[in-house]
Amino acid sequence: MRGDDRQQTDLFSYVSPEARVPKDHPLRPLRQMVDSVLSELSGDFEALYSRVGRPSIAPEKLLRALVLQALYSIRSERLLMEQLDYNLLFRWFVGLNMDDVVWAPTVFTKNRKRLLKGEIHTLFFQKVVDQARSQKLLSDEHFTVDGTLIEAWAGHKSFKPKGPTKLSGSSRNPDVDFRGKKRSNDTHASTTDPEARLYRKSYGTESKLSYAGHVLMDNRYGLAVAARVTPATNRSEREAALEMVADDMPGQGRATLGGDKGYDVRSFAEALRALKVTPHIARKAKYGTIDGRTSRHAGYAVSQRKKKVVEQIFGWMKTKTVGMMRKTRHRGLARVGWMFVFTLAAHNLVRMRNLAATG
Repeated sequence: MRGDDRQQTDLFSYVSPEARVPKDHPLRPLRQMVDSVLSELSGDFEALYSRVGRPSIAPEKLLRALVLQALYSIRSERLLMEQLDYNLLFRWFVGLNMDDVVWAPTVFTKNRKRLLKGEIHTLFFQKVVDQARSQKLLSDEHFTVDGTLIEAWAGHKSFKPKGPTKLSGSSRNPDVDFRGKKRSNDTHASTTDPEARLYRKSYGTESKLSYAGHVLMDNRYGLAVAARVTPATNRSEREAALEMVADDMPGQGRATLGGDKGYDVRSFAEALRALKVTPHIARKAKYGTIDGRTSRHAGYAVSQRKKKVVEQIFGWMKTKTVGMMRKTRHRGLARVGWMFVFTLAAHNLVRMRNLAATG
């Protein structure tokens, strides 16, 4: 017998979003880990908000929504709120009931300044790393460092001389002829994002307005333990690596640090040895600083294999289908660093969930 296609709208619904989500859904372990981190940050949230006035949107809900944005590649807060309006899975993860009204996208803009001032992104990332350490997923002995370029939200036409200029055309998009003109960060700056710098990763590639993102990875299971975002310069990778090693590298004994050939510089290797860190850096063909005293050990070969794992982290963060950090959606070093560190924390959560599922 053919069924009837008529639809009658129910006046009440007695099924909660919790009942709609399957027990084995992959977001369930992530929700537990995120809730554990947010409960530990409750005191920090309390210090950021006034004790009087109208209650705001809970920062826990905002951060859960940002985790979903990184996991499901939602390119804007407006689309995120659209998904949150009708997606029951998103409502359950964020902590909204069926009849709760979704807030305006500008709530993220207003609260981002408050959360940035309280360095919530750094605290959130550190709590995730602490969870990994409590589960014995970190070695505290062998690490790898690497950097990547993050394309800024600014075009080449915004990269103008720092003094007054004359542009041809009367439209909002005037004609600009770059041919035969030398441009550098010393004489030019972007009017859209002044903190972005024109940089290219290697010879033969195009120069882009970019920032430099840096990650310090533990070699045991490929979890990130520290992160930085700096202006893109020739020395930014080595400077950020030394800063992360000195400030954020866990452990009290001697450790090793792997890296690509860009870190094979004498001053960098000597600075690592002064910090009681053995440089397991890839050797340059000429004028390298790593000799047989280091490369003859079996651990050096292991570090060379492990240093490729950090590229998987950048691949997860910069792909168009997951982290969306190939080209940032924000302007300014502070905001780009906020999203980079927070997206890296989301990567660690996914990695920890997968490790727990495999035992």
